[in-house]
Amino acid sequence: MSNFLETVPAEQATLIRNLAQQAKAAGGRLLLVGGAVRDLLSGKVPVEFDLEVFGLSLDAIERELGREIPLIQVGRSFPVVKVRDQPIDIAIPRTEWKTGNRHTDFGFEANPDLDFATAARRRDFTINAIGWDPLTQELMDPYGGEKDLRAGILRHVSDQFGEDALRVLRAMQFIARFDLTPAPETIAVCRTLEQTHLAAERIFEEWKKLILKGKIPSKGMFFLEEVGWLRFYPELEVLVDCPQDPRWHPEGTVWRHTCFCLDAFARERIGEEKEDLIVGLAVLCHDLGKATTTTTDEEGGIHSYGHEKAGIHPTRALLSRMTREKSLIEEIEPLVVTHMRPRQLFEHKSGPAAVRRLADKVGRLDRLLRVCRADTAGRPPLPPGDFPEGQWLLNRAEELNVSNNRPYPILQGRDLLKLGVDPGPRMGKLLKRLFEDQLDGKFETKDEGLERAKELADLD
Repeated sequence: MSNFLETVPAEQATLIRNLAQQAKAAGGRLLLVGGAVRDLLSGKVPVEFDLEVFGLSLDAIERELGREIPLIQVGRSFPVVKVRDQPIDIAIPRTEWKTGNRHTDFGFEANPDLDFATAARRRDFTINAIGWDPLTQELMDPYGGEKDLRAGILRHVSDQFGEDALRVLRAMQFIARFDLTPAPETIAVCRTLEQTHLAAERIFEEWKKLILKGKIPSKGMFFLEEVGWLRFYPELEVLVDCPQDPRWHPEGTVWRHTCFCLDAFARERIGEEKEDLIVGLAVLCHDLGKATTTTTDEEGGIHSYGHEKAGIHPTRALLSRMTREKSLIEEIEPLVVTHMRPRQLFEHKSGPAAVRRLADKVGRLDRLLRVCRADTAGRPPLPPGDFPEGQWLLNRAEELNVSNNRPYPILQGRDLLKLGVDPGPRMGKLLKRLFEDQLDGKFETKDEGLERAKELADLD
């Protein structure tokens, strides 16, 4: 077995090696476990490192391993310490059991005398139940995780899997991130689990991983459909049988289109978490309004007139159950409502006023264009194709300095005070009218704006 530490950043590699040597000198054995081993086997460099020390108590770990390397207690109630200022956690092997419906309702027993197979039994998937000895390079794999990883199989470790229903969503994002196929027995277990008692914060973290890290998000989405978990997301479930005109959507239903749009988005993530999350969730929600607006005409043509605006309510409903971040939802809703506007402006060769108004509505046109590009590309087997409206709109937005920001009001209340307009409803009304005129291009400088303000003040 190759020395994985050769691929790990030097600082972390040295720390892990030293910790392993100190554990051995004290009569214990340190193993690298969990996601770090999975990533190393996949040729990826981990960003976090979980270590388990067998044969030493937590006190002994703090005393012996902490002599030269600063360790921080996570809490006496949980057998874990951290290496200060490093993404390295050190734990004692433990067994766990469920005591209630909440994720905090579980008991555990730390036991440094456990063998690795027993300790790894509490883990979710076989690919996360592998250990590696930094000193001997021995790979410990009691549940066949390496074989599953090579074969692209996601398989649960034991019947303890069902004790935490969040693992269904973990399966969703793992399938998407690592292009895995769920084992039949894992699908069967997931079908028996309920999302009912899961905290929204935990649910959203798994969806964020799908959006921000998923290589093929559609695989994770189709897994949710296969195990029946779309019933917990009714705004998505109604898309499964919502038809689209095959002339424009050979991929099939709105559900399939949405999933493939997420794949297109994933191929063009920019690596900025906030921006990717806003755009990715907007792509997820962009066609939710089609469920209530889709009709078939006498010739068999399928239409979804007004689906953009109709998408506001289901978008808000879906996202509000996932997160309490109201400001995040408020950034996403305008992208859903306006995702057809770039094409409309392009086809009508609309002028600067329309571009400014669109920028004012969405805040950042660059976000909107990413949503629209994914919408255009999510129609396999059609190739992604050109996106002329995107470049056209971006060019005009850059000319107007509104590609990644809203138009800023040229005139403020203090400017109207100098013209003798007193604070109050009249000033607010004038400022609103002046901003409308600014968006329409009736003035572009402060002096021109002041002249327009004088005209409006006289008319008022």
